[in-house]
Amino acid sequence: MSTVEPPAHEELAWLVVALTERLVQADARIAALESEVAALRARLDKDSTNSSVPPSKDSVGAKAKRKAATSQRVRSKDRRRGGQVGRTGSGLVPSPDPDRTVPVDAARECSGCGADLADGLDAGVAWAQVWDTLPIVLEKVHYLLPRRRCGCCGRLTTAAAPFGQAGTVCYGPNVNAAAILLASQGNVPVEATAGLMAALLGTPVSTGFVARAHERFADLLAAAGFDEAMIAALRAEDVLCADETPVNIVANVDDNGQPADGSPHVVTVRTPDARLVWYKEIAARTSARIAALGVFDTWHGVLVRDDYAGWHQFDAQLCGVQQCGAHLIRHCQGVLDLDPQVQQWAGQVQQALRDAARLVEAANTTGTAIDAKALADARWRYDHGVLVGISLNLSRPWHTGNHPGLVLARRLQAKADQVWLFTTDLRVPWTNNASEQALKSPKLRQKVSGYWHTTITLGRFCRVRSYLVTARNHGVNAIDAIHAALTGRPWLPTLTAI
Repeated sequence: MSTVEPPAHEELAWLVVALTERLVQADARIAALESEVAALRARLDKDSTNSSVPPSKDSVGAKAKRKAATSQRVRSKDRRRGGQVGRTGSGLVPSPDPDRTVPVDAARECSGCGADLADGLDAGVAWAQVWDTLPIVLEKVHYLLPRRRCGCCGRLTTAAAPFGQAGTVCYGPNVNAAAILLASQGNVPVEATAGLMAALLGTPVSTGFVARAHERFADLLAAAGFDEAMIAALRAEDVLCADETPVNIVANVDDNGQPADGSPHVVTVRTPDARLVWYKEIAARTSARIAALGVFDTWHGVLVRDDYAGWHQFDAQLCGVQQCGAHLIRHCQGVLDLDPQVQQWAGQVQQALRDAARLVEAANTTGTAIDAKALADARWRYDHGVLVGISLNLSRPWHTGNHPGLVLARRLQAKADQVWLFTTDLRVPWTNNASEQALKSPKLRQKVSGYWHTTITLGRFCRVRSYLVTARNHGVNAIDAIHAALTGRPWLPTLTAI
């Protein structure tokens, strides 16, 4: 009977070393694969609640998750449905000065027994008010334009019509205003606008007229210097908010007719209180095109923004930068979602920022000083959380370099002054939500129509929206603002001294 001799001591030692090395390699490979899987899961889970992805880009599942997260309110058993006690309603109240008073014939039969009221006793007068618009009727006005021949040079001069030119038939300012409002402020596509106007007016209106009405209006604003007036007014402000969003253009070319060097975007620059809201198209999201807006060169105010690198070029000249707190909270949520147990520091930073925002809001509301002790506590929790985030993720594996938690924590540490500026300068909002809200307009238009044909048509949309929104926020009715522009007297913003 044969027996197998045990390996020599040296062979056993070599085998242990080899197996240990294989085990280390396997562990490293497993860690790399786990980090790659985590990265892929994080990419799939990215939406508007935990990243800078706009809500319009959310998947169906992400939208359902967001809806569920925002609809978990529990109704009190004692709370009635509808408006609550003390709520100021918006219903109609009787006008003390009605436009006209119309007598109504007396009732002929009793509302109780049905008896004839021909000989009924006079019991006074009740009242009712009905508010309605006048019927929309297309009025065809034929102007007779006298002509005079000059006795000096013999030139023939024709009197000008209130709107339009001699020898032509055109729609007047009210019809043009309807087309502009529906297509721009109402975000109604050109074909649908034409159909609605035909239904209202009882006269067919072509899609070409609707498109041309918007085009002519935008060109009138450009000729009147509206963009230049908006830029000058914005540059006179001491605090501005700015953001940008991608849009779809069929033919995205630069000024030379060549394909643009990136994706088209709409940029908005506005004041925190919405007195000025300016939209501007750019063919690509680049630093050069943002600089070419003409607002921020040599401007020295405070800029509220996210951390897109294209805005960094202005930091050295500005007296302050406020990072958008809402963006930071979403980025923290993205890291927290990677590993809720390990990355709890991100939740601590979120809460610290929210607490600081509430302290500033309370101070602004009451006109009192910020609670210094509570603010210092919030700042300590922020700084402590950031240090923990750096320590936890310093050596944590990630398949493409540094762990996202380490990247975010380092950024929060390096730019803490830009994160907390709103606590020392109460003019500055703590988020850039104002800009994000402004950008809902082009996103809604794109959602309805799908795209713009060229940057030229996108530019016209931006100019008209800027005009109508800013004029409205200055108390100018949209119809009045359109009429003023059509008659050569557009509303223009005035400068506000810093």
